[in-house]
Amino acid sequence: MNRAATFPLDGASPPPAPGPGSSWLDGPRRWLAAAPAPVFALYAGLMAFGTYFAMYAFRKPFAAASFAGVPAAGFLGGVDYKIALVIAQVAGYAIAKLVGVKIIAEMPPSRRIWGILAQIAVAELALVGFGLIPPPWNIACLFLDGLALGMVWGMVFGFVEGRRQSDLIGAMLCASFILSSGVVKSVGETVLLSHIAGQFWMPAVTGLLFIPLLALCVTGLAILPPPSAADIAERMERKPMDGPARTALLRHYALGLVSLIAVYVALTALRDFRDNFAGEIWTELGLGGRADVFTISELPVSVVVLGVLAALTVLRNNRLALAVYMALMALGLVIAGLASLAFMAHAIGPVAWMLLLGGGLYLAYTPYNAMLFDRLIAAGGSVGNAGFLIYVADSSGYVGSVALLVLRSMNGVKLPWARFLIDASLVTSLGGLILLGAATLYFQRRLPAPATPVAATLAEAP
Repeated sequence: MNRAATFPLDGASPPPAPGPGSSWLDGPRRWLAAAPAPVFALYAGLMAFGTYFAMYAFRKPFAAASFAGVPAAGFLGGVDYKIALVIAQVAGYAIAKLVGVKIIAEMPPSRRIWGILAQIAVAELALVGFGLIPPPWNIACLFLDGLALGMVWGMVFGFVEGRRQSDLIGAMLCASFILSSGVVKSVGETVLLSHIAGQFWMPAVTGLLFIPLLALCVTGLAILPPPSAADIAERMERKPMDGPARTALLRHYALGLVSLIAVYVALTALRDFRDNFAGEIWTELGLGGRADVFTISELPVSVVVLGVLAALTVLRNNRLALAVYMALMALGLVIAGLASLAFMAHAIGPVAWMLLLGGGLYLAYTPYNAMLFDRLIAAGGSVGNAGFLIYVADSSGYVGSVALLVLRSMNGVKLPWARFLIDASLVTSLGGLILLGAATLYFQRRLPAPATPVAATLAEAP
């Protein structure tokens, strides 16, 4: 059955018929509403993927530069300049995530497109400032860059959640941050090696190269019709959440969310460390100076994780899907830990280690950013939005990322990049498995029976 066929049967209204006040978007929107589910999912996934992929070109290319020879930031206690840049950007990003807990939860759909474009514009201006202002004062520009981009994910995900194909669309969206980081750093490295721009102007130039892709995909998102009545029946209605609604949801699932978010904090810190210092890690492993190594290490990871997570769209039982996601996250932690142990024992080489470590980390990390909380809202039977829970987790996760960066830059910590990554991955794998197991047991007991909406039980929450 195609999507259009559900409108009269479900009691929902189809997109408006053409008329004097119709937008030019109405025709394509009606076509998408009538398209077969696989076609719709592919279109929505590609538009979401492309939008967030392009956003990364305004965030990550600076990490491809070494900034060798740039003096340490004296006003930050002598912290290495590159580390200071990373900390500044992640700090701005973390603050934006904290603010986003409220803004994303309450944002009406009509403001998402302009919100995305405004954030990208501010980020590019910040990167221009990074090129114009001499170091170390231009560190503030990367703080502004991170601050500008921290809510793009929530606005893009707002177009994705609450649909029967949300797992497939969400997997495609999540593949963007797995693949894009390596690709945009490869583009940035190429800009440097081709002498198109120096290391301070390279981030702004790389961002400009991705503006056509951004414009195309943001327009594509604007065309998407809202979830149909059949989507709402299966995945619950998604609406903005005010303060009391957010508080009630957090209290109802408090213990389980604390365990899940603790795992996410460690995963975010580890994933960000591997991502931001990929250049230094590859150099230490003997593979520095190659622009393709960033993409080579991320492309297979993206394809495998996308395929595994997208396959879960066939699961209609939301409680079962939630349990399967947690099992896959546990598998990811096991893979990451075993990969580091094998590399320490010289059983695998550096490329295999980075591939397996990245695959394990992203298998555990990716569901948090879309499918896990989307299924939790659906399984709970409550009207709300998953974007709120994603930003509660994200705001906590990036605080952990800043903490790990500060720890690595402390005077007493002199471990090599690779050894630090190995130790952090082992601690994360062991601790994460314990906490994830506790969260799985909690939610299987706490979630209401399929016929019982969580709205009927929120008042009973401790």
